[in-house]
Amino acid sequence: MTRGSVRVVRAGALTTVQDLGRPGHAHLGVPRSGALDPPAHRRANRLVGNPDGAATLETTVNGCAVRTDRPVVAAVTGAPCAVRIDGRPAPWGAAVLVPAGAVLELGAAEGGLRCYLALAGGVDVGPVLGSRSADLLSGLGPPPLSEHDTLPLGAPGGRSRDADTIPWPAPPAELVLPLVLGPRDDWFAEDAPRLLAAGAYTVSAASNRIGLRTEGPALRRAFDGELPSEGMVLGAVQVPPDGRPVVFLADHPTTGGYPVIGVVPEPRLAAAAQAVPGTPVRFLPVRGRGFGRG
Repeated sequence: MTRGSVRVVRAGALTTVQDLGRPGHAHLGVPRSGALDPPAHRRANRLVGNPDGAATLETTVNGCAVRTDRPVVAAVTGAPCAVRIDGRPAPWGAAVLVPAGAVLELGAAEGGLRCYLALAGGVDVGPVLGSRSADLLSGLGPPPLSEHDTLPLGAPGGRSRDADTIPWPAPPAELVLPLVLGPRDDWFAEDAPRLLAAGAYTVSAASNRIGLRTEGPALRRAFDGELPSEGMVLGAVQVPPDGRPVVFLADHPTTGGYPVIGVVPEPRLAAAAQAVPGTPVRFLPVRGRGFGRG
């Protein structure tokens, strides 16, 4: 079987190529990037027999459509959505054979934001620093897809594996995020942890791959002053001058000058990637290390 390619028929609001990112380059100012919902990305790959790190397409809000030039096994995961092949309904969350020349379409996300389309062999664009991911902040990797783009596919070879044994969580009706306080929680007034835990925040429509922005009560500073830029980690909750917490996601900056009141453990960030604007947000502030794993 030839490796083949897919042509973009409808790019949707924002569709990007994503794998598991490029960790280990923060000292060069390069964030990790990668799929915002890694469990959904892995499920899609496993359904079509790809390794977990194969590149998929991450859609946002209203899906996308592609035309294949060879028969290809495909699977869609993440936010539930309608899947169609040449206009006929096809299963979501299962491997399906797409004939050569057919149009595979993902509809609008239902109850979440981001869908993942895996194609057997993976999207085989050239890697940058070891990753095929699009990094929208640094401009590394392929740009967001546009109509008529053509993407090469890798050679298929694996078999569908263990996807049925993995839990498939529904998009959150309320986003509950553990928050390990520090390193700058002492920059905020004593009532900050109580405000965070009160559930008075919602997901802002200004959220993107860089950060989940919130709307709600402003956190008050304990004192004014400037903070030298320091390193930011995935899940850091930075508080800009307007006092509304921002949870850093995969394309976050590597440094920043606003205080970080705490860090959301990485395994809890996939739910943040699927939280639609207006979703209630409640933080669970704790002190200590190793909270929230698994």
